[in-house]
Amino acid sequence: MAATKVLVIDDDLNIQRVLVFTLKQEGFEVHVASDGQAGVEMAGSIDPDLILMDVAMPRLDGYEATQQIRAAEHAGRRVPIIMLTAEADVEQRVKGLRAGADDDIVKPFHPLELIARIKALLARSGSGQPRKADAEKTTLGRLVCFYGAKGGVGTTTMAINSAIALAGRLKRKTALVDANLQFGDMRVFLDLGLDSSSIVNAISEPDLDADLLKKLMVSHRSGLELLLAPPNPESADLVVERQRSDPRSLSHILALMRKAYDYTVIDMAKSIDDFNLQLFDEADVIFVVMTADLSCLKNVRLVIETMESLGYERGKIQLVLNRSNAYTGINVDNAESALGRRIDYQVINEYRGAISALNSGEPFMSSRPDGPLGQSVSKFAAELDAKLAAESDKPALSRR
Repeated sequence: MAATKVLVIDDDLNIQRVLVFTLKQEGFEVHVASDGQAGVEMAGSIDPDLILMDVAMPRLDGYEATQQIRAAEHAGRRVPIIMLTAEADVEQRVKGLRAGADDDIVKPFHPLELIARIKALLARSGSGQPRKADAEKTTLGRLVCFYGAKGGVGTTTMAINSAIALAGRLKRKTALVDANLQFGDMRVFLDLGLDSSSIVNAISEPDLDADLLKKLMVSHRSGLELLLAPPNPESADLVVERQRSDPRSLSHILALMRKAYDYTVIDMAKSIDDFNLQLFDEADVIFVVMTADLSCLKNVRLVIETMESLGYERGKIQLVLNRSNAYTGINVDNAESALGRRIDYQVINEYRGAISALNSGEPFMSSRPDGPLGQSVSKFAAELDAKLAAESDKPALSRR
């Protein structure tokens, strides 16, 4: 079998030497171009399986060279391109993705990381061959919101671990969206870097399509793909303003995610504003996460009344009692009587284990999936999957 061909396009001789040595050690066939224009010409002549593209080069920079390579490609043939960037800057990364790059790595890099990135990208792309089966595969396309009746009830814990259960136990293609725009915790709870792309990049992109959205998603070792919250509160204002001025921008993101994933799980903030109202409207189901205490029951009643006044169908709102076996003096029957409706799902209490898992950056559905809490969340995920999968041919419920 012929060796995999890698084209290195970089004007730095020292980087060239390191890349050639590293790649040849792994058995790759290596070709080198010392500027962007030469790289474009060589890409057309040698038909590489993968390209490593520097950004700052003479004649053509990496962005322009990538655009020209993409423009010259034949239908069904897309060579994977990894950008070699000088700094971990999200804007520079997004510029590369817009130009047509598939991944990026910051210089200086460790050879083991580079090889891992190359092998992962080659595996995803099928060594540059079109993946018709993936393109034709349909998804359930269900949109699921987790909304907390008050702070501290475990909404984010439920969203993260339910999504992991759907992806790992039930083998559903699952995305997780951190829609707590100002103070999203998923970067911390899932041990992800601050330089990762976020919903800011997605909602601000005028030409967002499925390929670019895929590149803006952050992959987690649990099998989830994440669209993260903005890295700071100031950036959150950009998302809110964009949604206010053009609600179609958020609708477009959600529509792309429905096509790409079986489940898009959204962890929401507690506010009821224009952004959250749009998420409510577009969701297939809204899981209101609660605990059995008086202040929470009061809030749940208000949430239910608000959603009824907005015209949502009763079945769209599902109550999830978290820490159901915790002693609060209010049992499930009391809670249902106070709310005037039944609680749809119950998840057991193991507060210390849940908090310890979140603080370690390793959710309990990854670290202890067979523990009591993991089994309880798995049961919840299986029940919601059975219900929503059965309804997958029906249109999403709407406000009216």
